[in-house]
Amino acid sequence: MSDGVHSVEDASPVGGRSRERCDDGSMSTTGHDSSRVAWITGAGSGIGEAVARRTASAGWTVVLGGRRAEQLARVAAAVASEGGTALAVPLDVTDPDAVATAQGAVVERFARVDALVLAAGLNSPRRSWADQRMSDFERIVETNLTAPVQMIDVVLPQLREAGGVVVLVSSYAAWSPGPGAGVAYSASKRALGEVARTLNAEEAASGVRACHLCPGEVATDFLDQRPQVPDDDARALMLVPDDVAAAVQFVLDAPPHVRVDELVISPTARR
Repeated sequence: MSDGVHSVEDASPVGGRSRERCDDGSMSTTGHDSSRVAWITGAGSGIGEAVARRTASAGWTVVLGGRRAEQLARVAAAVASEGGTALAVPLDVTDPDAVATAQGAVVERFARVDALVLAAGLNSPRRSWADQRMSDFERIVETNLTAPVQMIDVVLPQLREAGGVVVLVSSYAAWSPGPGAGVAYSASKRALGEVARTLNAEEAASGVRACHLCPGEVATDFLDQRPQVPDDDARALMLVPDDVAAAVQFVLDAPPHVRVDELVISPTARR
């Protein structure tokens, strides 16, 4: 399959589950039940990986989206080793054709998408009015805002059928802007709140629910994009990815008549 999306072929069952080999030799694992399907972007590391592992442990089938095929294969293997079900689907979320092709592959494989967790994000060390570059600004907005809207637009038919959930992993900077987050990052993340609100206003009749999730500082490799990279002592005060994953799971576990419109979590200790 084109655009970096894995095609899958049936292989012999292993331990009550089938294992399927993808084009690049990596393996996906699929169970024999009809568990709910969560498609997670940015799933190769950090928050996205933590969400994938926690959601799979809760019995969901997880579709792992991201640019780096080797990282997605590693996460898929970790999910399988923990008894979960995963399919790695490498894609560039900023490429509309790749997103459409991936959606076709996921629907062909599972015939449903019950949740979309959008955790891919981008920032730049050059992020203030004093030093930002418009080329960086455009890439950040494309990744943090346009790509999530594109993902929702493409998967919305399946979400309508399922009465599904969208979790937009945003930032504390969207809820309480600060100068350190940068111009493009703050603007693009704040706009995700409006994406969630319009989705809730327009799609409530079909049962679709969206949550604007705003985590404070999280100790991940994403911090390496800061102009001043936090040291270990600073990171020790931050949230960890599984804290955010637990919040995501709380939203996913809510009954159909409950919608979590916005959720803000932050470290107790403020730097």
